[in-house]
Amino acid sequence: MSVLRTIEQKIEGLFEGVFGRAFRTHVQPVELARKLAKEMDDHKSVSVSRVYVPNEYTVYLATGDREQFAGYEESLTGELQDYLAEHARRESYAMLSSPKVLMETDEDLSIGEFGIATRMVQPRGRRDGPPAEPTPGATMIYKPKPQSTEAASMEELGLERDAVSLVVEGKEHPIDKRRVVIGRSKECDLQLADANTSRRHAEVRQEGATYWIVDLDSTNGLEVNGRRTKRAKLTDGDTITLGSTDIVFQRRGE
Repeated sequence: MSVLRTIEQKIEGLFEGVFGRAFRTHVQPVELARKLAKEMDDHKSVSVSRVYVPNEYTVYLATGDREQFAGYEESLTGELQDYLAEHARRESYAMLSSPKVLMETDEDLSIGEFGIATRMVQPRGRRDGPPAEPTPGATMIYKPKPQSTEAASMEELGLERDAVSLVVEGKEHPIDKRRVVIGRSKECDLQLADANTSRRHAEVRQEGATYWIVDLDSTNGLEVNGRRTKRAKLTDGDTITLGSTDIVFQRRGE
């Protein structure tokens, strides 16, 4: 039996009996392990002689899902870290340190949904490896489906796509893809002429029928409707503030 399968069984074993039955309507711990490994694969960074992957993973859970882990969270995060370390070993990935898994509560998520944000965090005093502050991956939101927790698109849900746009200084910028990066860099999908914004400041991301704004570890952070946040669900009329620039999120048909 493989080491990964053995660890999966240990994760499942943490929630056998009454707790295991309860989890069938909530986030499955073993599904967290598999999606964490997927995020590791999706955020590879190829160096001269190595393939680096993130070493910090933050799991965002709905309040009801997080409460299910009371008394077990420390054991679960330890097993998830072991799972990621073994996955990296099998795939010959390099990490700047042993993998670390953090858990946070997000009131915007529904029961059964969870988000995963990845980062490469360079240990203090270490000079080798990739740049000290590599660009983090945006938060991936997973939604429950009959056969999978993979996020569904609008078309997969059988919904007509709304007209979605970002309005900056009266000019409308339509959103026609799932990820829109905002910042000073000319490589961004929406470039801002604002010295107070980072080169890659934030990202608007569509997951299923929902849009999110995610801070990409910017220098000055972001606000939504005057509230400072790292990530937030967007609804029609919300005002996103990056640096000294206000951006209005519009969604016709919502």
